[in-house]
Amino acid sequence: MGSFYIKKIRQPAQKRLPSVLSHEQIQQLLSAIRSPAYSTFFALIYACGLRISEAQFLTVQDIDSTNGTVRIIGKGNKERLIPLPTPTLVRLRALWKTHRHPRLLFPNQNGDQPIATCILYRVFKDALAKANLPSTFTPHSLRHSYATRLMENRVDTRVVQILLGHANISSTTIYTHLTEPTRQSLRTLLDNVMTGIDVEQEEQA
Repeated sequence: MGSFYIKKIRQPAQKRLPSVLSHEQIQQLLSAIRSPAYSTFFALIYACGLRISEAQFLTVQDIDSTNGTVRIIGKGNKERLIPLPTPTLVRLRALWKTHRHPRLLFPNQNGDQPIATCILYRVFKDALAKANLPSTFTPHSLRHSYATRLMENRVDTRVVQILLGHANISSTTIYTHLTEPTRQSLRTLLDNVMTGIDVEQEEQA
């Protein structure tokens, strides 16, 4: 008698929905961070939808205050320009005046490297606890929250993909789709979103 083989049909892996913080939760989170450097760092991630590594290695030269944009070098060494909300720009300027590093926006205490990833995760985790927010949130949740705010405000999905720097976006898309009028309208939107969470923070004692 022949053997019978039952071929197992693989079910497509289900993707988990990204964890997203509400705007009010982000206010609570940033308010729980007493250090201006760390609160500005996480406010920037939320304001521009950055990966944690993208924010860590930002330089002074990446900020174009005249046009209100920030230059990001993402995965695969791909470059993209992100609208920078005015409240966040003001906050970055105030932070830079506290260290005046010639290159890095977020240097470590020695000034020779960006702030360490492990420290950023620890600060974020501590802030979640102080704000009584779920420990399942991560710094990457701020990036998801940024995308969600844009979608809630009916920003075109293709534009959101460009801003996030997803891998399937060609290197020329930023010039053909994200025009200056689009960036200007996004800056206005993001100015409204960020107003109210960029409060001044006292240096942690």
